[in-house]
Amino acid sequence: MTKFYKKKFLKKDLENELDGICEECQQIDESVNQNLILNGFKLCSSCSVSKTLFPV
Repeated sequence: MTKFYKKKFLKKDLENELDGICEECQQIDESVNQNLILNGFKLCSSCSVSKTLFPV
């Protein structure tokens, strides 16, 4: 694989990763990217709190 090919797909993966859409409720929120960086999960703040209180 060439460097251009790798860069192209890595850039698309990063764009998909940082889209700001929560995996649980499918809403766009700013806190999704923050929680992704801090915890490694793509959850908004409300879903994060609910998962902490009720971890089922």
